[in-house]
Amino acid sequence: MSTEKRRPLLIVEDDPALQKQLRWSFDQFETLTADDRESALLQIHRHSPPVVTMDLGLPPDADSVSEGFRLLEQIVSTAPETKVIVLTGQNDRANALRAIALGAYDFFAKPFEPELLTLTIDRAFRLFDLQQENRRLQEMQHPAALAGLITRDAEMLRVCRTIEKVANSNATVLLLGESGTGKEVLARGLHDSSPRRKERFVAINCAAIPDNLLESELFGYEKGAFTGAAKTTPGKIETAHTGTLFLDEIGDLPLSLQSKLLRFLQERIIERIGGRQEIPVDVRIVCATHQDLSTLIKEGRFREDLYYRLAEIIIIIPPLRLRKGDPALLAHAFVRRFAAEQNCGNMVLTEDAIRAIEAHSWPGNVRELENCIKRSVIMADGSQITREDIGLNHAAEDDSEFIDLRRVRDEAERRAIVTALGRANGNLMRASEILGISRPTLYDLMHRLGLK
Repeated sequence: MSTEKRRPLLIVEDDPALQKQLRWSFDQFETLTADDRESALLQIHRHSPPVVTMDLGLPPDADSVSEGFRLLEQIVSTAPETKVIVLTGQNDRANALRAIALGAYDFFAKPFEPELLTLTIDRAFRLFDLQQENRRLQEMQHPAALAGLITRDAEMLRVCRTIEKVANSNATVLLLGESGTGKEVLARGLHDSSPRRKERFVAINCAAIPDNLLESELFGYEKGAFTGAAKTTPGKIETAHTGTLFLDEIGDLPLSLQSKLLRFLQERIIERIGGRQEIPVDVRIVCATHQDLSTLIKEGRFREDLYYRLAEIIIIIPPLRLRKGDPALLAHAFVRRFAAEQNCGNMVLTEDAIRAIEAHSWPGNVRELENCIKRSVIMADGSQITREDIGLNHAAEDDSEFIDLRRVRDEAERRAIVTALGRANGNLMRASEILGISRPTLYDLMHRLGLK
């Protein structure tokens, strides 16, 4: 007897005799059944069947197709990857075409030959699997311009795909994240993915330049505008014309310059210090900060109208401590890079070093990790880099070499059940629907996890 789990197939049919015939014909699948729209939606939510066969004539008016089409629209909306095969009457071509137009995968006329319908169902399962695999592969890929960014974290990969999506627009992008998370790397990736990639990428750190010099750095100045202005000098904004201007640490921009930057963003013209000529500038603006701009706005240190000009697209970059698996992944990559640069040959991290890296919170994020690994490559005596070499011997760590998958799974299930029970106000039936499981399964889980 085969132990391979059968694929779930949902049969939506209100005629008990035909429903029984369909279940018998498709016994190679785990056949789920529903006889009306509500029960069909519940089965889809609980079991997520890849393929559904459905009759259009459903209660309360089995002679009408309105309920069937309503169900089809809801399936396409809530589970767009599910393949729906509509079963129609012999002379029902108009409704069959309408079903295809609404998103059905295929249609089959009654009475049908079980062997032919089985072939159609098998083809639907194969297409579903191919699309799932294609989606998985796409999610693992970086945009070409971000190919140098190393991550396997799902949230960071979503950030990369967002960068790719917004790159072709001229929308102003605001990158939010802690220091060292890679905001400038992403800003450069956005520029390299955009139609402006052949033009200049100009970066300026608003926190690194004294307030009295920042205006001239941004907007430039005319000859004789102030003592020492020996010649006319264009500013960073003007220099980035037709390219991308990256304003790092925008939260440190002085209030006196915020109004001037706002005017530029609105009018797309600048005036150099000491000048009277209005100079049009075509530039893509990307900003970044580690500060909470909403707090700065409440404190009167950042203009709210400027914030809304800058925050057309907001991208939040997760800190390294929340990027599961990335600290060790990056550490290995940095060891290879710096060992090659220092001509140290092949160097590797020991197990205790890797566990210490995974346990450390990395308040300085990727920048801190990079500096730590570079130092350890230089200071290590042999080809192995130990926990002492990387200087994290006092880091709190889990001494276990193994990850307890059962414990991790139990904790995740406990959190999900507690959340669902809270949303359902303790109603177990509603909680099971939220979780997409049956009520007996919920009882079993609660008993195993010690939830009363």
